[in-house]
Amino acid sequence: MTTAAGPWASVVALVASLLLAGCGEQTEAEAPPPRPVRVITVDKGQGGQLVTFTGQVEAQDQAALSFRVGGRMIERSANVGDQVKAGQVVARLDPQNALNTLRSARAALTAAESQLVTAANTFERQDRLIANGFTTRANHDAARTAQQAAQSAVDDAEAQLKIAEDNVGYTDLVADAPGTVTARGAEPGEVVQAGQMILQLARKGGRDAVFDVPAQMLRSSPADAVITVSLSDDPGVTATGRVREVAPQADPVTRTFRVRVGLDNPPEAMRLGATVDGRVRLSNDPMIEIPASALTAANGKPAVWVVDTSSQTVALRNIEVGSFSPAEVGVASGLSAGEVVVTAGVQALHPGQKVRLLGAGS
Repeated sequence: MTTAAGPWASVVALVASLLLAGCGEQTEAEAPPPRPVRVITVDKGQGGQLVTFTGQVEAQDQAALSFRVGGRMIERSANVGDQVKAGQVVARLDPQNALNTLRSARAALTAAESQLVTAANTFERQDRLIANGFTTRANHDAARTAQQAAQSAVDDAEAQLKIAEDNVGYTDLVADAPGTVTARGAEPGEVVQAGQMILQLARKGGRDAVFDVPAQMLRSSPADAVITVSLSDDPGVTATGRVREVAPQADPVTRTFRVRVGLDNPPEAMRLGATVDGRVRLSNDPMIEIPASALTAANGKPAVWVVDTSSQTVALRNIEVGSFSPAEVGVASGLSAGEVVVTAGVQALHPGQKVRLLGAGS
């Protein structure tokens, strides 16, 4: 029995040794190679994120010209794009009703003045009679009251006459300042109401570049920032300006705020309604900027993978984001100039992993 078991024991030992050797070779083969990653060496930028918004040129002062009385418009002598002068008549209403009212007011004043003359003469007679004792105090008081009533009627008639005269003048729509017509609200032949916009006038003078800006950008923008404005179809035509007005309430649909930038000496090519681009830096403090693709999350906070160049391993580090755009992220804290950050392949890394650097440009 002992002699028969000897050869089988030798075979079993040989097979076990071969299996162990194979497992060792497999373990060595499964050791992962360093993962290739794309990186950059970070550095502080020149002073914050540069953002661009698109808007349009508008007049700083726009007015809606309208009649102060209603009626049928018989003439409109200005159209969109026309230049008008101060005092120029730009539209007219049919004045017939106003002229009839004026004639009625004049007749009422004439009648009231006649009544006043009669009442004044009556009171003068009563005044002389009571001085001589030939009339009663009641007659004297009645004459005085009649004179006062007649005087009040004259005052009322004069006021009505002034209103009628003004209404005749209001049938002419007059431009109160020079400017350019930018819109019209009624055509000749229409019956218009008092206060209805007939023409919209961009008064001659300053121009604004108007933009719709998110609230985050308003908070990040430095005070009294100089904004560079250029034509969208011709970037060589530029002007500068500062924020002149910010809407106190956000648009209910877009949740953006209307910002008006007063332009300093805009060129003639920046006509009313032209599409323009405005550029401004959100912060004057230098800030490290990294590609948005480098951003990940750890512990519910923004983070990046930082490479230890001596050991060629990565570590996850939380950062504080100062600004954000679809292309770049401004880092307020958490990184130092000269550190190497992974910009591509961040989803497949784990702390302490060996990496192979594909690019380390700043």
